[in-house]
Order: sequence, then C-alpha cells, then structure tokens
Amino acid sequence: MTEFTVTGFRQVPPFARGIVRDLRVRWAPEEAGLPYEVDLVDPSERKAPAYLRKQPFGMVPAAIIDGTALFESGAIVQLVAEESEALMPTETAPRREVVVWMHAALNTLEPPLDALFALDMLHGAESWAPARRPGLVETVRDRLAVVAGRLEGRAYLVDRFSAADILMASVLRLAGHTDLCSADPVLGPYLARCEGRPAFRAALDSQLADYARHEPAGA
Repeated sequence: MTEFTVTGFRQVPPFARGIVRDLRVRWAPEEAGLPYEVDLVDPSERKAPAYLRKQPFGMVPAAIIDGTALFESGAIVQLVAEESEALMPTETAPRREVVVWMHAALNTLEPPLDALFALDMLHGAESWAPARRPGLVETVRDRLAVVAGRLEGRAYLVDRFSAADILMASVLRLAGHTDLCSADPVLGPYLARCEGRPAFRAALDSQLADYARHEPAGA
C-alpha cells in the first residue's frame, strides 16, 4: 500500500468516543506498521455528494487505498490484513480461521451488541425499552458465551493476535457501559489484552485527539 487515508468524524457525542468504527480501521495499520493519514468529515457533511462518492451510506469510516475509495470497516481491515503477516497468517488453515472469526465478530456479535448499546445510550428513557432489554441481553450473553468458549485456554482467537482480534475486541467494546464482558473471567482479560496493545492505544489516542481538537467552544 502506497496510499492509505482513513476518514472519521470530526466530532461525536461523548458516549460514542472510542466506539466509532474508524477506530478499528486506524488500529489495523498501527499493528501492521503501515503509514496512514486521517481525513475528517463533519457529521453535517455526511450526505454531501462529495462524501457520498467515498461512502455511499454517508457513514464512517471511509478509506482511500492506492486511489480506490472503500467503505465498510470490516472490509477495510481485511484488505489491510491480507497484506500483513502480522494480522493474517500465511498458512491456509489459520488464515481461513481468521477470516471466519472476523465475520463472526461483524455478523453474529456486533448486531445484538450494537442494538444494546443504542438502546441504553439513545433509547433508555423510551417506554418500550425496559421490555426490550432483557431479551436483547439474553441474546448477547448467549453469543458472548460462544466467544468465551473459543478463548478458553487461548490468548487470542487464532492462537496469536490477528485481524480477527481487532474486529472482535472493537465489537466487545460496545458492551463497555455494562459488565457483560468486564465481569467475565475469560472475556474481561481478553479485552484487556487487546486494549493494552501499543497499536490499539495509538489508534485510540489518535481518534480522541481528533475529537479534542474539534471540541465545540464552551463545551
């Protein structure tokens, strides 16, 4: 990769900082040792034609890799990983396992965790929320139990750190306002290991610094 630019928002509400999905796309090149630049867009500009040409849904992240406009955080992480042995094994079997767990994080874990995060952060005062939450928590617990079972006796999902852990840890962070992961004897230490990696800290610090630079006056 000769050119890699990640697009994130200039500013988001405090509860979303460290959660927005450009974080995982910043994390991947940090782990791979690839240089990248960050381009910021104001949330009010997300439906502007110029931005929609980069990200047709008007969301973040978007990315430019070697002149090609890309979107979807999981796809971008996978493209980075495919060029980095640090994130994707060269051997066929473990490589396939990494891809499977990447998609499990995005397709099986993220939807209910994201729904729980949205319910608690955005809709907690709604009259329907108390009735919806128990079933959602039960679904989350069931899926987290499978991940915990996979991690039993392992430091990471596929024996060593990989792109699968970038996506899984990013998804598990959606439960950070609860004890669903932190209180689990397997998931809590796993998430702490991932968050303790220097590359993660660098990516998070970068995202938070961007928000701080664009903090509204008087906030």
